[in-house]
Amino acid sequence: MWIAVLLLFLTVLGAGWLTRFVPTARTTWMKPLLAFSGAYLFTLTVTHLLPEALALAPTATHRVGYYVLAGFFGQLILEVFSQGVEHGHVHHNTAHAGQVPFMLLFSLVIHSFLEGSILVKSPEVGAVSQDFYAILTGVALHHIPAAFALMAALLLRLNSFRRALPYLVLFALAAPAGIIVSNYVVLEQLLTGGLYAALLGLVAGNFLHVSTTILFEISPEHKLNWPKLAATLAGCALALAVDIVQP
Repeated sequence: MWIAVLLLFLTVLGAGWLTRFVPTARTTWMKPLLAFSGAYLFTLTVTHLLPEALALAPTATHRVGYYVLAGFFGQLILEVFSQGVEHGHVHHNTAHAGQVPFMLLFSLVIHSFLEGSILVKSPEVGAVSQDFYAILTGVALHHIPAAFALMAALLLRLNSFRRALPYLVLFALAAPAGIIVSNYVVLEQLLTGGLYAALLGLVAGNFLHVSTTILFEISPEHKLNWPKLAATLAGCALALAVDIVQP
C-alpha cells in the first residue's frame, strides 16, 4: 500500500521536474503518451471499474449508472476551472502573471484525491483488490502529462521553479491522501455500506470523460496517425493483459 503512495507521489514530482529540461512550449512528444494513457484508462474503466461497481451493487445496478453520470458531468464542471490540465493541456496565457491559479489547483486536487481513493484493500485482511495494480498503473500514467501541464502553467504564472514547486507537491500529495483516507480512515464504511460501489461509479464516470476527451483530442483532424494509433492500441492491450497475468 505504501509503495503505491510513494509511486504516485514520485510520479507527479518527476513529471513536474521534467519542465526543467523539456521546453513547455513544445509538447508534441506528449501526444503518444496521452494516447496510450487515454486508451488504457478507457479500457480499464470498461473492463474493470464498471463490472466491479455493478458486482458490488447487484440489487441496485441502476444506481451505479447515476454515479457514473455524476462522475462524468462532475468532471466536465471541474475542467471549467482546470482548463483541461488533467489531459495534458498546456496553456500559454500570460494574462494572470504572478497569480497562483488556485481554482485550477483545487480542481486537480479533487480529481486526484478521488482517483487515489478507489485504491483500497479487499475485505481479506491485508490484501489489495483484484484491480489494485491495474488502477494504480492507470492513475500513474494519467498523472504524468497532468503534472507536466500543471507545472508549465505554474511556471508561466510565477516565473520561478522554486515558487511553483510547493503547488506541485500539493498535487502530488492528493492521490496518496485519497489512498490513506480510504484504507486507514473509512475502509470499513466503504466496504460494508455500499459506498465503494458508488465511489467506483463516480471515478468510472470521471475516467470515461477524461479518456474519451484525450482520444478525441489527439486526432482532431480525423486523419490516420500511425504513432498515435500504435500508442492507443498498446494502451488498450496493456489494460487487457492485466486479466491474463492476474491469478
